[in-house]
Amino acid sequence: MTVREETLPGKYHDAVVKWQKTFLPDLGFLLENWDKHFPKDPCFKLCAYRQCGMSDTIEVGEMTGCKKFCQAREMNEKQAHQLLGAVRAQASTEFGSIQQHRLTLARAQDERDQFWVLRMMAEELRHGYQMLHLLLEDDWKSLVGQSGEDMVEEILSMRPGSHVLGAFNIDFDSFVDNVVFCALIDRVGKYQLAMQQVSAYKPMAESMPPMLREEAFHLATGVVPMRRWMEEAAQGKIYISVEAIQKAINKWLPRGLEMFGDERGGGTNIKLGFKDKTNQEALDEYVREVEKLITGLNSRYLRARFPEVAPADIERALTQLMDEGTSYQGVQPEDLLRRPSVEFFRRRGMHAYKMVGIDGESYPTFEAYQRHLRQQLPESYLAGRDFRAYLENLELVASGTLTPEEAAHRTPSLAHVGGACPCSKSVRWVNGDSNLGG
Repeated sequence: MTVREETLPGKYHDAVVKWQKTFLPDLGFLLENWDKHFPKDPCFKLCAYRQCGMSDTIEVGEMTGCKKFCQAREMNEKQAHQLLGAVRAQASTEFGSIQQHRLTLARAQDERDQFWVLRMMAEELRHGYQMLHLLLEDDWKSLVGQSGEDMVEEILSMRPGSHVLGAFNIDFDSFVDNVVFCALIDRVGKYQLAMQQVSAYKPMAESMPPMLREEAFHLATGVVPMRRWMEEAAQGKIYISVEAIQKAINKWLPRGLEMFGDERGGGTNIKLGFKDKTNQEALDEYVREVEKLITGLNSRYLRARFPEVAPADIERALTQLMDEGTSYQGVQPEDLLRRPSVEFFRRRGMHAYKMVGIDGESYPTFEAYQRHLRQQLPESYLAGRDFRAYLENLELVASGTLTPEEAAHRTPSLAHVGGACPCSKSVRWVNGDSNLGG
């Protein structure tokens, strides 16, 4: 299948480039070194790709078999608002991810890891560009009352603390965050893109396959270093411990689970033809995939720790450690990674503000759960505003002052006081004729 390449109208393309120079200033350095690090891959290009040959008929929902929508005006108001919310959220995540990764990019110990993250950031920029293209090539104003220019300005003006999804409002504290984020949060992105390949809005469906192909690299950007770190930890190297990786998983997995939306929802997207799975169905698949990832990492740890042991015996040892809870040649179950309970450290969905521990155990008091969280989360994260806001809400829920639903909606907007440069907060990204393309 082939793709066609499209670009935004001039002033909007320039707005994205202006944003890139502020938040991804190393893009030129990446391009200069592209052939050194990615000799088999075509060089990055800032544009929108649309997959040719996608289905012309709606594949799921009440209108299955009908012709897909090619323009926004072909949809009713409910469909348009539902779809536009998804496009805006997707755009927000792409630009938000770059703002997070830039904080700790320079702390990578390995040049290859650094360039892989830098490439991932560039491709996230292209994904954001892709979503802006969907907003600008169609006329949404008659349906939602907002011009394309205003929507682009709104998205480009978002900062950590004001993005649509909570996972993109959390600061990175070390390069471990860069890597584990790619392995877990970008994995959620893979599911969202895959579900939207069936979208009843054809331009959206056509945008998904090129993004999915790039997303596979983003997952590798997380998984490959994690494999190496587990092997190094098994060999006694002290740079990144299993405990540090576990605590990063504990920090990010709950936010990844919440990116699927409330476990009881998702039916509307299927009914309208925009996705092919409910939130719970997709979340369950994701959890199984994360379990497989963690099992693979633990297997690598044991193989590196006991290189003389046959692979089949390593797998039996892993079962002994993880399923039976017994030790193996000095290795204890707690020396390996484990997948936190889906109820652990949640602030949205049906498990919001439950005081459930990493292994699914319940805590009777706020004080006891607070102590558990202190043991299970990265120390640098505990000192940050995101965790403080969570604890403040949790205490109100535990005391009966707020319901979990009220606390979930109370999560504050924690916009940064400053930006990437002194002027970045006041800059207007889109310049020129306000009637062009919007």
